[in-house]
Amino acid sequence: MSSSVEPDETHQDDAPHQPIGKLLRDWLVVIFIALSAALLVRMYVLQQYYISGPSMESTLFENDRVLVNKLSYRLHDIRHGDVIVFDRVTSNGASVAHDDLIKRVIGLSGDKVEIKSCVVYVNGAALKEPYLDKGNLSQVILEDRCRQPNMASVAVTAGQIFVMGDNRPESFDSRSFGTISESLVVGRAFIVVWPFDSWKLL
Repeated sequence: MSSSVEPDETHQDDAPHQPIGKLLRDWLVVIFIALSAALLVRMYVLQQYYISGPSMESTLFENDRVLVNKLSYRLHDIRHGDVIVFDRVTSNGASVAHDDLIKRVIGLSGDKVEIKSCVVYVNGAALKEPYLDKGNLSQVILEDRCRQPNMASVAVTAGQIFVMGDNRPESFDSRSFGTISESLVVGRAFIVVWPFDSWKLL
C-alpha cells in the first residue's frame, strides 16, 4: 500500500504593487500628522526652555533645560513656590518686546509681601525658603545677601502674582518691576531634563 504526499501549496500574491507616488503620498501624510501633533504638543502641552542667566541659582543654572507644563494652570490655580515661565512685556513707546523669564511664585492674589533684613514675609509670616543659595545666605553684608534687604509691604491685587528669583542678589524680579498678571504665565516648570546628571523635579 503506497501513500502519496500532496505537494506543498504555493500562493502567488496577485495584488498589484503600490505605485511609488501613492507610497510617497502616504508617507507625506504620516509625516505631516506627526509634525502637526508635535507642534500642538509644543503649543498647548509641553515646551522645553533653556536657562539663560544666574537668577535662579542654585536651583537652575545657565544652559540647564527644563520642561514647562502649559496645561497645569488650566487644571489648578497657581501655587506658592511654583517655578513658572512667564512673558514679560516691555515697551519703549515705539516697539513692544517680549522676554520669557523664569521665577518662583512668592505672593498670590490677596497676599501682602514684605522684606525685612533679607527675610521675605508673606501675610506677616516669615517665608521658609530651603531653595535659597547657602553661599548667599552666609554673606554678612545684607546687600550682598539679597540685593534689596528691605521692601515695604506690597499688596498683590486680584489677578496678579509676585515673583522672585532664587538667586536674590542677581535676580531681576517683582522687587524691581512689580507684580505680573496671571494671564502672562506660560506654564509651570516641573523638571530639569538637561544635563542628564542634573535631572530633578522642581
